[in-house]
Order: sequence, then structure tokens, then C-alpha cells
Amino acid sequence: MEELSGLDASFLYLESETMPMHIGGVAILEDSMRFEDFRVFLSQRVHTVPKLRQRLVSVPMSLDRPYWVEDPEFDLNNHIRAVSLPAPGGWRELRELASDVFSGQLDRDRPLWEFVFVEGVDGIDQVPKGSVALISKVHHAGFDGKSGADLMSMLYDVSPVPRPVSAPSSDKIESLPGGIGLLARSALHLVTRPGKIPGLVWDAGKAALKASYLSRIEGIKTPTLPFKAPKSRLNDTVDKQRRWDSAVLDLARVKKLRRGVEGATLNDVVLAICAGALRRYLLEKDELPDKPLVAMVPVSTRTAEEKNAMGNQVSAMYIQLATDIEDPIKRLEKINISTLVSKLYQDAIDARSLMGFAELIPFGLAGVAARFYSRAALAKRHAPFFNLVITNVPGPPVPVYLAGHKLLVNMGTAPIYDGMGLIIPVFSYDGTISLSPTSSDNIMPDINVFTRYIRESALELEQAVNERVEAHDALNALISNKEVRL
Repeated sequence: MEELSGLDASFLYLESETMPMHIGGVAILEDSMRFEDFRVFLSQRVHTVPKLRQRLVSVPMSLDRPYWVEDPEFDLNNHIRAVSLPAPGGWRELRELASDVFSGQLDRDRPLWEFVFVEGVDGIDQVPKGSVALISKVHHAGFDGKSGADLMSMLYDVSPVPRPVSAPSSDKIESLPGGIGLLARSALHLVTRPGKIPGLVWDAGKAALKASYLSRIEGIKTPTLPFKAPKSRLNDTVDKQRRWDSAVLDLARVKKLRRGVEGATLNDVVLAICAGALRRYLLEKDELPDKPLVAMVPVSTRTAEEKNAMGNQVSAMYIQLATDIEDPIKRLEKINISTLVSKLYQDAIDARSLMGFAELIPFGLAGVAARFYSRAALAKRHAPFFNLVITNVPGPPVPVYLAGHKLLVNMGTAPIYDGMGLIIPVFSYDGTISLSPTSSDNIMPDINVFTRYIRESALELEQAVNERVEAHDALNALISNKEVRL
């Protein structure tokens, strides 16, 4: 048995019918593949990721956080299904199917994941006819972006020839634990948990001193804090129907955009591309705030020893997206500065220690508070924590294969919730980078328009960077020629 951490449990507090808390994505696989072959392949590997065979067991009266336990009734067929994409089998049909799949909750009486095998992917540009898609959902209580990427190693190989996998253990699975045993464990936790408070308070005090040193002694401006973001249409309550789409860009071209600003990173460029799209989308609706939108950017706190561990181990940076700036180069410059400042504070403060306070939150009370927040629509009544989430997960830089079928593109999704109605997972893979916005029907019904603006924002930034580089090169050439004549 493994108890959920405080952070993992938070995704259960928030979950409701209109706010399913899963991550996942859409993968497109080259060449025809039969569903039965996929089922057999998965049955031979599913045991290599323990969370896929575990379900949650709740403590009576929600006195403590739930536990992951091996499901004695696990049946792979409850987690996979095949569907055929409606004609003409193009991107629009796949986008709408994925949006519908992402709108539903996972069944908490089973292991929290689902794969939808999609046949008939015949009408997407640059995708061979007869290809298939795989729509995946895994609960955020068990996986974050990094551990979700590790999940890929179960499905994919670096060679078209699948690697051998050891057979599952033949040990008998015990029955689910009873309520009395769970209450006894919870009683022990309730007794020992207050003993962690002095250490957490000490860590919080050290973090405050470090932050004070950076702002008062070093003169480094404090980064944007939660509740400082401007109000926008992105920060309303969300409805049940999800809207999902994806823009797939050439990674090499995106990396070249770093030349526009000295010291800019790939992450800065991605943020700038999203910022340009957001600026145009909100301007056209006459809803662009005067203040810049703020993105929460998750930061993994995993150590090398925790690389393959499941669950959530993340902190966050809050980045001003400079959506109030029209010039794309100046926007990238401002984002670069905002990111540098946030990183300085992130490095100075031990985020892992501060997140330990989540361990002290009573599970039952947190669930009641989350439901009240949603029912009372409190998201409408306060400044947003932040406006949206942009999360970047690096994937394999080389082609990978599922049962011999090449993965063509990998695109992500992640949860939205009341007060935060847009998230953009960013995946890199084999020379491509996908930016995949997820929103709800009431907030971004025309998400395909916003996705087109992502592509156009990348082109706008590319043109501006090329013009700057050409002007810089011309100036250097002129200076060099003058030096020769002198």
C-alpha cells in the first residue's frame, strides 16, 4: 500500500464532473495496426508500470488521503477500446473525438487510466493512409508530466523490433484492505504528522530570508506572485465539454528563434509563441487586459534517483508573458528577463521543502473546501491565481516504435479547472514540437482559431528574428569592411 502525497491528493480534491483531473494526449502511429495486436502487446507490458494495475482505496469518512493498492480484479479490457474515426478521417474528426474523450472522468473503482485505439485516420496531411491514433488518459494523482513521459518507455522502443520484457510476477494479489486497517493507519499518520511542522516552519523561514536577500541586498525584483494576474476570459468557471487541438512545429526552426535575444532559451521562445497567439486571440475579441497575462510554468523537482518514480514532484514559476507588448522581439526579451528572475528565486528557495505543507492538509476538509469553491463560483470573485498553465515536457529526440509501428507525432493534454481555463502542454519528439491547448467550450469554443494563431505567432517571431539577425550581420560586415580599408 502507498498513500497519496499531499500534492497527488490535491488532484482528487479538485476533481468533479466538470473538472476531470487526467493528463494524457494523442499519438499518431504510422501504418495500419490491428486493435487485437495492440491489446496483446499491451497485455505483455502493462505490469512494468505498477500504477497501471493499482486502484485507489479511500479511508472511511475521508479522514485521511487514499491509498494505492494492487487491484485484485484488474482486467485490461476495462481500460482499452477501439473506435473508428468518422469519414473523412481528417484532423477535424480526430480533434473532436479527442475533445469528447478528454471530457469524461476516469472510474475511481478501477485503475485510473484509459487508452482509446482510433482506426481510420485517413485524411490528415503528411500522415500515411491507414495510420492509427492512440488517445490516452491517466489520472494526475498518479502521474505528472515527467512520470508520464517515463510511461512512454513501457509503450515504445527505439527499434522497430520490440525489446523483450520479463513476464509478470505470479504472486497472488491480496484482497483490498478493510476499513478498520485503513483507519488504524490513518490514526498513526494523524499522530505523527504534527511532528513535521517545526521542520517545515524552519524551511519556510529560510526561504523567506533568501527571498528577502535577493530583493533587498541584490536588488533583484520579486517575481510575479499568485493572485497578481489580470482578470481575463481564461479565468472563469469551466463547463464539462473540453476543447482540444494541437499545433506541430519544426523543432529546429523553433530553436533558431533563440538567436533573437541573447541568452534566450527554448522555453522562453515557446512562451513567446504562446504569448503572441494569446495577444492576437484576445485582441480580436476586444478582451486583452492592459496588464500582461501570467503563465504558471511547472518545474520538475525530481532527482536522478527519482527519475522513474510515479506521482507528482513539481514546483512552479510564474512568468509574465508580455502580452501588452506588440513587438515580438521585445516580447521575447521581456519574457526572458521574467524567466531569469523566477529561476533565481526558484534556485534560492527549496521548493520540495515548502511543498511539504501540502502533507498537513486534512483530506476530507480539503475536499469539502474544493467543492464549495466550485459550487459558489468563487473563481469569478477574486483575482486569478494566474491566467494559464504552459508545461514543457521533453520527449525522445529519436524515432520510437510501438510494436514496430513508428510514432509520427506526440501531443498532450492536461487538466483545467475553475479559475484556470487554459493549459498548453508542450511535447518535443524526433525533430518536432507540439503545442496542444486544452480549454472548455464556454471559455475557448473556437480553440482551432487559437491554435492557428500559435502557428502564425511562430512565423511572426521567425520573421522578426531573421530580420534582426540579417541587420546585425549586415552591420558587422560594414564594420569589417571599414576596418579593412583603414
